Amino acid sequence: MAAGLLAEAGHTVVGSPEEADAYVVLTCTVKTPTETKVIKRLRELSSSGRPLVVAGCMPKAQRELVAEAAPEASLVGPDDLLSIVDAVDAALDERRVEEIDGSPVDRTCLPRLRANPVVHIAPISTGCLGNCSYCIVRRARGSLHSFPAEQIVEDARRAIDEGCREIWVTAEDTATYSSRGTDLPGLLDEICDIDGRFLIRVGMMTPNQACGIVDDLVEAFRSEKMFKFLHVPVQSGNDEVLERMRRRYTVDEFRGLVARFRDEFTRMSLSTDIICGFPGETEEQFDDSLRLVEEVSPEVLNISRFWSRPGTDAAAMKGQHHGRVTKARSRALSSLWRPLSLEGNRRWVGWEGEIVIDEVGQDKSMMGRNLSYKPVVVRGGIALGEFIRVRVTDATSSYLRGFIV
Repeated sequence: MAAGLLAEAGHTVVGSPEEADAYVVLTCTVKTPTETKVIKRLRELSSSGRPLVVAGCMPKAQRELVAEAAPEASLVGPDDLLSIVDAVDAALDERRVEEIDGSPVDRTCLPRLRANPVVHIAPISTGCLGNCSYCIVRRARGSLHSFPAEQIVEDARRAIDEGCREIWVTAEDTATYSSRGTDLPGLLDEICDIDGRFLIRVGMMTPNQACGIVDDLVEAFRSEKMFKFLHVPVQSGNDEVLERMRRRYTVDEFRGLVARFRDEFTRMSLSTDIICGFPGETEEQFDDSLRLVEEVSPEVLNISRFWSRPGTDAAAMKGQHHGRVTKARSRALSSLWRPLSLEGNRRWVGWEGEIVIDEVGQDKSMMGRNLSYKPVVVRGGIALGEFIRVRVTDATSSYLRGFIV
């Protein structure tokens, strides 16, 4: 969106830093490794002498850290997106500005420069209703602010008219969406009613929020325009750890949610997240996470080592683990999941059905997604956005291979 606003204002987004008259860095602060990379990059760009604008979560949640790394940079917070053009213009005039205290703005129907011309990223809200003890994002994003449903639908309609074939519904927690009587299932129904050939992928939902609307969610997912893909991060397989995380659900509630969707949709793809080495997590509690992953066998598993984030309650908890412990647990979880993923993908061998081509692969290959959002690599004279029929002939732990039929 920032790139779209800048392009609309007459600026040109160039292909390399060497071509730029000014730099704009969009930051994320969820994890310590990301923060470290961003700060290193800010120092490099700051030393170049060219105008620099730092935008996103870090200027809001960690202003002092950003200012130390790039003292001459202009700052734009996540709720000040509409100020990005003014900030860049000021930087080019050798003026420094700070816009980090704005209120949430509706980010729909803004100009876009899409990295992928067939994928439209559709934010539906900002902020969340949670209070997780380890999360720094709330300091930047604040409480929930849902965008108007009619604007989200119009934004999706424009994207489809422009050739997009996938609509990615995104938010910090999509299940919390609520605007003027419309909740997430109702919003999905409205997007599905748009004319055209396209598919919708729903982004992350916390299990407790998803459980509260599960019946309506299941009905919304029955649409042929919905990817049968469910992203519900469990974070731990142990209830005591979940309580310290302040996640507001139990492992059994997560199991029930997963079972409900899999009972309704036999080819459902499950994506979940696990944090390894939360403060005070014992070996036995981590073993519960291993057993849960083995039990539910998710198609996608996002594994994170615990990183202490400044200002969070988890940073002050007793039982902080050394990096060797979190790294070992992360490796153990990866070693467990990888063969489970391969086994699950091999069940698709022989499947025949439709995919939408959404990515250019390597060596003249293309990649598409089937209705379960499984990646399928194929070869042939096909273009981005095409719907084609394929047969799966082989599988790896991360994708399927097939040919056009």
